[in-house]
Amino acid sequence: MRTDHGLQVIRIALIGAGRIGTMHAGNIARRVPAVELAAVVDPRTDAAESLAAQYGARAADLDDVLKDPDIDAVAITSIAAAHSDLVVRAAEAGKAVFCEKPASLELAEMDRAIEATEKAGVTFQVGFNRRFAADFAAAHDAIVRGDIGTPQLMRSVTRDPGRPGGLANGATIKPWTIFRETLIHDFDTLLWLNPGAEPIEVYTRADALVAPQYKDSGLIDTAAVMLTFANGAIATAEASFSALYGYDVRGEVFGSKGMVTAGRHASSPMELYGEHGISRQTLRSDEEMFVDAYVAELAQFADAIRTGATPPVTGHDARNALRIALAAMKSHEEHRPVQLHEFA
Repeated sequence: MRTDHGLQVIRIALIGAGRIGTMHAGNIARRVPAVELAAVVDPRTDAAESLAAQYGARAADLDDVLKDPDIDAVAITSIAAAHSDLVVRAAEAGKAVFCEKPASLELAEMDRAIEATEKAGVTFQVGFNRRFAADFAAAHDAIVRGDIGTPQLMRSVTRDPGRPGGLANGATIKPWTIFRETLIHDFDTLLWLNPGAEPIEVYTRADALVAPQYKDSGLIDTAAVMLTFANGAIATAEASFSALYGYDVRGEVFGSKGMVTAGRHASSPMELYGEHGISRQTLRSDEEMFVDAYVAELAQFADAIRTGATPPVTGHDARNALRIALAAMKSHEEHRPVQLHEFA
């Protein structure tokens, strides 16, 4: 067992060399203490080889990685449809698992992934990065302390910058992306910021307002979802794929004693006062806004492996957010409020 500053070095294989995988690879290799990028797996051999070469790792196939006794964990950053199967395979091989959200697209598959990791006794953490951002974490802590009293009105916003990329090719369209891959962040955030409260009802209004030509293909690009909680709190989760001014993620909880907010637009506090008015440089990606959160979630994943502690975001947390996403989809399809007990 190798150590670094007294910590066991955790050797991780990355599965998926796309945009988010490339970002995680850099963090694993260079920014997370006592963690090593051991291998990169991707069906596109050239992508795996290129990314691995940047960080002194090796390109490998999945079977080799899962059989390698020197690899402690996998970080799954592949397409969402493959996540649950990869979680199961990694768990059965005895590897700890970090999986980007969503960990599954269906409840039955999510349950299979949870069962596999629990049976194998391996660490299983899901990548809801907002929990690790300093401002969101501080808001959560204030709520837990009772600083704002009982949550009454809640809001979570995700607006991705620019128009949806790559949609000229119809094959890239994935129905329900906005609910299961975008708003699922907001659903997890709202659950986390209203700790212990059970969501009981979901109502959705959504449409294709950014790219209406793809509506018949299943692409919904604009959505607002209302949640009602058992403690009386009313929450809204809102998403758009066309924030032309930059990446926009915010949270707000108004309670009986006050309010907390989290999220920012500017990449720095600097403001430019000029002939065209006052301007700020805005954030253009999740990697900019959550750079420290992405590092922190992997550092805590590694610590959970070393100590055997419950990871900060579990498979059950991911399942709770997925229930809401599926209920939101059903509400949109059937134009009615949906009770969460329909998704037990």
